[in-house]
Amino acid sequence: MGCGIIKSSYECAACILRQVKEVIDLSCSDEKLKFELMSDCINIMAKDFRDSQPNGLATVVNQYVKEKTGCEDPYSKQKEVSSEIALSLMPKVKEILKADDGLETYVKAAIVGNILDFGAYDVNTDFKALITNNLNENLSINDIEEFENALNSHDEVLYLVDNAGEIVFDRLLIEKMKEYDVNVVVAVISSPIVNDACMKEAVDAGLDELAYIITMGCDSGGIVEEMFSDDFRKVFDESRFIVSKGMANYEGLTEMDLDGKDVFSLLCSKCSPISRNLAIEVGSFVLKKL
Repeated sequence: MGCGIIKSSYECAACILRQVKEVIDLSCSDEKLKFELMSDCINIMAKDFRDSQPNGLATVVNQYVKEKTGCEDPYSKQKEVSSEIALSLMPKVKEILKADDGLETYVKAAIVGNILDFGAYDVNTDFKALITNNLNENLSINDIEEFENALNSHDEVLYLVDNAGEIVFDRLLIEKMKEYDVNVVVAVISSPIVNDACMKEAVDAGLDELAYIITMGCDSGGIVEEMFSDDFRKVFDESRFIVSKGMANYEGLTEMDLDGKDVFSLLCSKCSPISRNLAIEVGSFVLKKL
């Protein structure tokens, strides 16, 4: 079971507005338009904030900015930098995996990649140092036995990726999972939002060499059930084993009926609301069966 449905806390407003300011700055240079966009986003949030779900509300205001500015991919440069950072760290990560090639080590490698998140951090964050300092972090929630049992019990897994750059680390875990004779289906968003991975980033990372890649039919930040395409809804409903990366996907999954599914959330907790929900410290690594 999960830890309860996640609704927006008072802290979520400040976090979403910080991220909105960043996407506005990256999307346009017209100061008048910037003011209008921020004013509109504040009004959208004020209307829906009380009963909102964090990643759903963040998705709505990001989609609004994209529609009004016509800037399809404001984080394109940041996504390229994320991939460069991830690739530069691969030698260190592979040294760790060479010393211990157990499943848990690969899980931790995938989770450390979840630090590469411009939604949670700002564009000036030293991600390389942050990841390097956490390469040997242990799991605060560790459902590794259940995870390995699921790998031994199913012949297919739906893998919900999160951020560009991060998926370079996901590739390592997917390679390890395939040793359990499971087919892997990777789900990406259909068009850009913040620095989340789309089809291009997944292919660039070589995930198409290991898995069948599909899109969710939307540009949501993490799982937002009402935005699924019909095709993705069918895949999701029929999937009995799901691996979910990141906080936004975790938030969305807590809203859904997951009965009968083996669902595992892999994330680095980067905010207080998620950390409170999971009863862990900010910065903790999590492998949790929902």
